[in-house]
Amino acid sequence: MFSPEMASSETESSTRCSQIPDWETEFNRFEQAISSSPAPIRVRSVIKLSESANRLPESILSRAIPILAGLLRVSDDPNRSVQAAAAHCLKRIACLGGEESGFAVAMGRCGVIASLLGLLLEPNDNNSSIALRTVWVKCLWSLVTFGSSIRIGLARLGGLEIVIRELNTWEDDSSRWCLLEIFTALTMIRESRRVLVHNGGLKFLVEAVRVGNLASRERACQAIGLLGVTRRARRLLVEAGVIPALVDLFKDGDDKTKLLAGNALGIVSAQTEYVRSVTAAGSVPLYVELLSGRDQMGKDIAEDVFCVLAVAEGNAVLIAEQLVRILREGDEEAKFAASDVLWALSGYRHSVSVIRDSGAIPLLVEIVRDGSVEFRERVSGAISQLSYNEYDREAFSDSGMIPILIDWLGDESEELRDNAAEALVNFSEDQQYYGRVCEAVSHPVFRNMQSKLARIRASHELMVRSMRRVTIEHLARDHDLL
Repeated sequence: MFSPEMASSETESSTRCSQIPDWETEFNRFEQAISSSPAPIRVRSVIKLSESANRLPESILSRAIPILAGLLRVSDDPNRSVQAAAAHCLKRIACLGGEESGFAVAMGRCGVIASLLGLLLEPNDNNSSIALRTVWVKCLWSLVTFGSSIRIGLARLGGLEIVIRELNTWEDDSSRWCLLEIFTALTMIRESRRVLVHNGGLKFLVEAVRVGNLASRERACQAIGLLGVTRRARRLLVEAGVIPALVDLFKDGDDKTKLLAGNALGIVSAQTEYVRSVTAAGSVPLYVELLSGRDQMGKDIAEDVFCVLAVAEGNAVLIAEQLVRILREGDEEAKFAASDVLWALSGYRHSVSVIRDSGAIPLLVEIVRDGSVEFRERVSGAISQLSYNEYDREAFSDSGMIPILIDWLGDESEELRDNAAEALVNFSEDQQYYGRVCEAVSHPVFRNMQSKLARIRASHELMVRSMRRVTIEHLARDHDLL
């Protein structure tokens, strides 16, 4: 039955024929052995099928799947040897076929998942039981790995709860990764993710970031990013060690993995009490790498995370130092991104002195002198925002920015003209610099911007007064609140 050796005949013709297996006859023998033979013969037959699986036609393997699935349900095998052989053979077939063959999906339709879960629910009371459970888990792993469409069925059959139970009691460290990869596959299902906060499963997500193949570790990152938006989940994840785990994966992963790890870590850092821990774990240079890279999504992630981390002054200093390095050494796209972050950081009160002391402003001025139109447009937005602060105005003035701004009032780019005018209005309202910008005061672009900013400020003041009046009137009517 599925013997690798075929007998030779005396003639050359029959020898050639004997080298072509008669798979149909072999399969019929296998089928007969399974249906009418005692357990030892059935085990040998299944082992031979498993050993020959890589040479068998897909049609034969497809016909063998229901038979093997049936063997998982036999009740006359107290040692589980037949079931173990069938599970091992099913795993081999699923792995040989991969996702495209559909073998794993066919196994799911034949009830293999339900049978394996039933076997895992049996008491774990001796060493042989541990060995058998490893066989069941590896077979289940092959189905989940090469039959992604059956994961929902596995979850509905209680697969997540059983996997978590096994992870809590598993004694075979050499095969634990199989359970973790099954676990991360199930966390891609929304209904499965939602219960992890309540059933103690979050710690296994953190473990899965460190263990298993890269696809599984990426799934763990995705699940952490989706679950980490709530304060409770973030706290539990941090207590389980998610920050160093994500940082390590961020360092060692490929481009896609870096994006996922960086995004998940950024979501964890959104809770201000964790920003120092995220920075202390060595994340800033990793986000600098994303900011300096070619992937726009990576740049966006890095910009957002830097804005979160910079709420702590010590972090803002470290980030500013890295941004200055990019302004000195990075390519044009990286310099764009660095200037955008500086613009965002300018809104933090403590970042005023940080940006000034970092030396970023003279570098920005130096860069815009010879930069492309696109670069000047993008950086001019940061310059206009930074000019609202008196210390930054001083740094810009000392670096020779005012003549450049005046020159930009006549540029063809509307965005560049408007940003320059906004900065010059801020300089003109500072008595220290009015004399240096007075030649721009009569320019139409300057006057239009001055009127626009006056209307915005008036509107803002009116809104604030209205809100105060509504609040006072409301309190006056509601005496219980006074």
